[in-house]
Amino acid sequence: MRSILTVAILAAALPAGAAELRFATTSDPNTLDPNAGNSAPVFSLLGNVYEGLVRRGRGMEIEPALATAWEPIDGGAGWRFTLREGVKFHGGEDFTAEDVLFSYERASSEQSDTSSWFAGVDRVEIVDPTTVEFYTETPNPIFVDGIANWMMMDQGWAETNGAERPNIEQGNFATLNANGTGPYRITERQPGLKTELEAFDGWWGEDRGNVTSVVYTPVQNSATAVAALLSGELDLIEPVPLQDVRRVADADGVDTIQGIEARVIMLGFPHDADALIAGGEGNPFADVRVRQAVAKAINVPAILQTVMRGSAEQATQLIGPGLRGFSEAVGPTEYDPEGAKALLAEAGYGDGFAFSFKCTNDRYLNDEAVCTAINTMLAQVGLKPLFETMPVANYWPALRAEDHDMYLLGWSPGTFDAEHPIRFLLATPDEEAKLGSWNFGGYSNARVDELLPQIQAEIDETARQAMIDELVQITSDEMAYVPLYIQPLVWGVKAGMEVVQRPDNFLVLRWIEMPE
Repeated sequence: MRSILTVAILAAALPAGAAELRFATTSDPNTLDPNAGNSAPVFSLLGNVYEGLVRRGRGMEIEPALATAWEPIDGGAGWRFTLREGVKFHGGEDFTAEDVLFSYERASSEQSDTSSWFAGVDRVEIVDPTTVEFYTETPNPIFVDGIANWMMMDQGWAETNGAERPNIEQGNFATLNANGTGPYRITERQPGLKTELEAFDGWWGEDRGNVTSVVYTPVQNSATAVAALLSGELDLIEPVPLQDVRRVADADGVDTIQGIEARVIMLGFPHDADALIAGGEGNPFADVRVRQAVAKAINVPAILQTVMRGSAEQATQLIGPGLRGFSEAVGPTEYDPEGAKALLAEAGYGDGFAFSFKCTNDRYLNDEAVCTAINTMLAQVGLKPLFETMPVANYWPALRAEDHDMYLLGWSPGTFDAEHPIRFLLATPDEEAKLGSWNFGGYSNARVDELLPQIQAEIDETARQAMIDELVQITSDEMAYVPLYIQPLVWGVKAGMEVVQRPDNFLVLRWIEMPE
């Protein structure tokens, strides 16, 4: 904890009305490269540093950012964007149409973790210094929603520093350094330890609170974070452990902010594996009866009541109610351990089998406790999971290296539309087509692949929903994933703070007002 003298010195160094924010989360972003980490922790932090053509407002509506206007090109051939003039990058460089084209080529490259955003884009053309056109292979009415987290990079800065393309495996200059146009710039980055930001005086916008300096510290131990919040060492923590919500809410000087995140927690399977990494012959999970048995073996209501303290709701599909495209075609899987045993016996696995079961222990709310409960439930129907938890920094590389059998995954659709998880989680993985980039288990269904481009292009909402309903029914019947629950949001904040809790769990620093 800082001494009183240190705090006094810091306060004296800040201009009148300015404030420092000290906050902590359990999961440190694994990169500062906006194209090397397609995850909420990365976009939450970098959304304060980099900017896109569009952004989401306080009500999650799409609003102008580095583009002041956009319109469909005649006949649905694509989208035309009018660029904001006079924008500067943190290094003093001008934002230009060439930067948009470069950022597209970088973000859509095979090295990028965000390439799926641009599936179906045929070409990008610079019309004039303030106009850029995106041409799509078919009409794409949700294209603008789909690029809300796409961030512009300065071409000259990237090329000068050897960061023309992202490098997910080894990293490059953009992994530890940033040069955006956003309201805050990064002044220090120590991965896993600390990230410091300060307000960028040259920002073009006006909607900014009184936070002028930020110290972000990842704290994996939630009890430590709660103690730091209660003592005044931190101003905001995310998440507050559910078992500590009442204690934080009742404490003097702090408040809790609670909501529902647009994130479904699920289990994934190794659909395309020839054999399990745990050993043995073949891949039992290739049999739909085994996947259905896993779903029936898990008592989701009990997990929600005990581990999640009644703060979450059971999921039926890969998005939650209220999001565009939510389907009423399917319901939750009922807990039925005897039915699970019968399905395993019918599939020829009455004596169970061993398999790797990997989970994070610092990414999702109570993730390790949830997986521990699931591990016990699977064992009770005769399965033999080899349970392993790990920090998210090690988890994503393990999944990408196919070092997994069954695994935990959370997904929040960046577009708030059913098309998003279909494209990322259900489409047959295809690097060239930029599809299925987070489909770690290799799920594949020809009809799903056929429906996806039709869903992307359909303007009539009734016809579009009918196709989504069909697809959701297919993937539910095949148990492509086991949807578990919709994750709650619980933040702890210093009393008197004004903060907006977005359903994608992004922390927007410019919307924060610190108390005097």
